[in-house]
Amino acid sequence: MLFSPRTPLVLLLLVASTATASDWLRFRGDSGTGLSDDAKPLPTTWSDQENLKWKCELPGPGLSSPIIVGDKIFLTCWTGYAAGEGSSDNMDNLKRALVCVDRNTGKINWSKSFDAVLPEDQFRGMFAENGYASHTPVSDGERVYCFFGKSGVYAFDMEGEKLWDTSVGTGLDPRSWGSASSPVLYKDKVIITAGAESESIVALNKLDGKEVWKQEAPTLSGTWTTPVMVQVDDERTDIVLNVPGEVWGLNPDTGKLRWYCIQPGGQSNSATGSLVVSQGPEPVAYVLGSRDSDAVAVRVGGKGDVSESHMVWTNNASGRIGTPVLYEGRLYWVSGGIANCIDAETGDEVYKERLRGASGGGGGRGRGGDYSSAIIADGKLYYMSRGGDGYVIKAGDDFEQLATNRFDSDTGEYSATPAVSDGQLFIRSTTALYCVEQE
Repeated sequence: MLFSPRTPLVLLLLVASTATASDWLRFRGDSGTGLSDDAKPLPTTWSDQENLKWKCELPGPGLSSPIIVGDKIFLTCWTGYAAGEGSSDNMDNLKRALVCVDRNTGKINWSKSFDAVLPEDQFRGMFAENGYASHTPVSDGERVYCFFGKSGVYAFDMEGEKLWDTSVGTGLDPRSWGSASSPVLYKDKVIITAGAESESIVALNKLDGKEVWKQEAPTLSGTWTTPVMVQVDDERTDIVLNVPGEVWGLNPDTGKLRWYCIQPGGQSNSATGSLVVSQGPEPVAYVLGSRDSDAVAVRVGGKGDVSESHMVWTNNASGRIGTPVLYEGRLYWVSGGIANCIDAETGDEVYKERLRGASGGGGGRGRGGDYSSAIIADGKLYYMSRGGDGYVIKAGDDFEQLATNRFDSDTGEYSATPAVSDGQLFIRSTTALYCVEQE
């Protein structure tokens, strides 16, 4: 057995010429927290007529979340095959694309597409709920890095020029669930969790794409989670990643396993929701239970098996696919139409309440349920259901659903996690990207 990236934003800013403090540079923002400290208020309500600054029709579907770098928004799509009306039923036509949208106007600045490495999974069954563009890009302010599963890792500059591409494996998930782990950055490295592709975690030099290190482990084949970089102390940073039934801490310079914690419960065959980590001198990683294993809170750091020495609490809280968000000592998440809140220090339940949906009910849709994760900004929790209901909940000990919103003109699915920057909320469906702003 072998074996999370939290690069402080200040490190990113030191190397980034265009990034600003309000940018949203990776999946779930700075350090993967899902938190925004923007001073500008966000709207509580929106629709096709209310608080909508612009709508951008996308060239193809995708589940990846948008990222924001200055006045540019980046997201990924797929086109050509199983991409909706007018697309082909021939997989040979499948392409992946990185799309750059002008933040001020909602117009597409440029879109760069390329052929997929074939054969890919057929677009059917559970795979149809994931698709071919589920990995959220990451940026250092100078470049954008994209992971497209067996089609490889790509680096682009801000104007869309491809700088390099490289393969991290050409395997497919044996369950045909696809691939979804998002890339993260650490110093001069791009960290890729290539679970389905090569049962490995790989570090690439971000300037040329050459492999720096690679660590393999069969457990990674059931991993769809995104790691977090955690600064343990003044001299040590760990990659922290949850895999089926365990939490790992790795050395980001070598990929070597430093510590691991076994989650109680049965040995799960999949890890879908990513972990979230507290800030401070003794960071704690929180992982919600998956199909078989229980939820855990474990202190980051140590050496070897820390299952007993570093375990803070464990319970049976289940998060399915979404990632929780930690805010003012509480963990929040939505699963199966239920809003959950627990005390982060003890794991005790604060509330569990069913959401009121604008489309009738608040539950997940389809066999896989909802894929999006909640975020918190302006003291409010924002969450998109797969069916298109946009929930706004007041953060606090008492459950208070403030609003349920919809874009009635959009019949696509909403599986991307929203992004926030400078008083604007960016929401992505399989057909469009929206900018919501207080009028």
